[in-house]
Amino acid sequence: MVEPINLNRARKARARIEATEKAARNRVLHGLTKEQKTTARLDAERAARELAAKRRDEP
Repeated sequence: MVEPINLNRARKARARIEATEKAARNRVLHGLTKEQKTTARLDAERAARELAAKRRDEP
């Protein structure tokens, strides 16, 4: 027979995992200095420009 589970405990465990994952994402987004954010933004813009320049025009 299957062991019964406590639904409250399972719900809280799932919420704890989701909160941990959200905290990790926020650390990446908000844990950068202004210089690092600026550098990352400029790198992304440069990559987008290079990609747009290499695109072929559709007929």
